[in-house]
Amino acid sequence: MRPHACLCAAVTLVPTRTRVLVLRHAAERHKPSSTARLAALALPGCRLVDYGDGPLPELDLADTWLLYPDGASAAARPPPAQLLVLDGTWQQARRMLYRIPELRALPRLTLPAHTPLPHLRRQPRAGAMSTLEAIARALALLEGDAIAAPLEKLLDQLVSSARQA
Repeated sequence: MRPHACLCAAVTLVPTRTRVLVLRHAAERHKPSSTARLAALALPGCRLVDYGDGPLPELDLADTWLLYPDGASAAARPPPAQLLVLDGTWQQARRMLYRIPELRALPRLTLPAHTPLPHLRRQPRAGAMSTLEAIARALALLEGDAIAAPLEKLLDQLVSSARQA
């Protein structure tokens, strides 16, 4: 973001029991609307890994669930140590899932229907949400609403700042 719209000072650290691994499509890295960077700043247990710019680093996927809208939800099982989130467009996320076989074998966490939070785009695709919102909602399911609140507030500040600019 431009310096006058920087949100770094608004980032509150949110310690979580669940580690978050964001696998970000390389095309998302430089987009100013990318919320994965904010998630990585706010969550001490968050790791951001880029996909598509060379070989994928070794990923430790032990006790990991994949946050993904399709498939049988693993929500009835004991919570995972790590949540893997794909960051990109729907097409990019599907492609990453298809090209990385280890991801297809992971238990999945699907989010229930919800009232959408404000978005940067005026009319987002039905059911779509930013990476930061998806992480907040997933952590709310796994650890409670108090964990999600500062992340949702950060997203709201991002949207307000972007709309003012």
